[in-house]
Amino acid sequence: MQYTQLGRTGLKVSRLCLGTMNFGPHSTEADSFAIMDKSLELGFNFFDTADVYGWKRGEGVTEQIIGRWFEQGGGRREKVVLATKVYGDMGDWPNESKLSALHIRQACEASLKRLKTDHIDLYQMHHIDRRSPWEEIWQAMDVLVQQGKVLYVGSSNFAGWHIATANQIAKQRHFMGLVAEQSLYNLTARMIELEVLPACEEYGLGVIPWSPLAGGMLGGALQKVTEGRRMDQRQQQRIEKLRPQLEAYENFCKELGESPADVALAWMLHNPVITSPIIGPRTMDQLTGSLRALDIQLSEESLKKLDEIWPGPGGAAPEAYAW
Repeated sequence: MQYTQLGRTGLKVSRLCLGTMNFGPHSTEADSFAIMDKSLELGFNFFDTADVYGWKRGEGVTEQIIGRWFEQGGGRREKVVLATKVYGDMGDWPNESKLSALHIRQACEASLKRLKTDHIDLYQMHHIDRRSPWEEIWQAMDVLVQQGKVLYVGSSNFAGWHIATANQIAKQRHFMGLVAEQSLYNLTARMIELEVLPACEEYGLGVIPWSPLAGGMLGGALQKVTEGRRMDQRQQQRIEKLRPQLEAYENFCKELGESPADVALAWMLHNPVITSPIIGPRTMDQLTGSLRALDIQLSEESLKKLDEIWPGPGGAAPEAYAW
């Protein structure tokens, strides 16, 4: 495993982040425990979750699984940089979602209880809340930091101007502000190259891409169809829409002698702004197979070819669309 700093912080995290969204809905608790144990063995020290994962409203199923895993001891909690999220709908009452100071406080306490830990290393806002002022949000986060319940604060699915605004107001409060942003990013979805990535670079945020394989599209989707693997209708429709690009991509990966999933991750890791793509393995093979991406060095020619197959927005704004 390789490690890097999380943005401008002194915190070292693994170059691949273990995503836990499948724990509960798709992976049994026993399988989830085995995947987390194997992750530590392989050197993963960065685990990402959220209070809404498990998709049973208000129960925090995935956090509970992780908490029971921590409870086994053996240094499990001490070895993990733990990231979770706040914002999602956790109940029927008016303040059981979004980013009011009240919900941030209650959601943090609930996550700590489910995770069976006394602190969260990276507490991420799962989405922007346009109704909660930043003064209120930072006041709530500052209290949690002072109490030792949260060490760092991050964002997820923020626009570039949200990141800039948040950190400028945090600076006025003499607060560290956002240190990481978790965004949708992969070869098929490159919009954050316009403003989010430049904002993260300017303000020293680590970038933690989610869905780096585009929901499996970049993991050899055409090959899987040929092998007769079952896919839902929506995924089949997307495959047909992207078939020409997927054919070119998978053929190029064959020329490189690498799997499509590994090339997709290696492409992302070549960008110095990217900290740790999130991989969400359902099986042990998916977990162990991801490490190959760390050893792939893509040439300038290969990177150019990938840009031809999967064009980005043209770079950072405004040069991407203006003179």
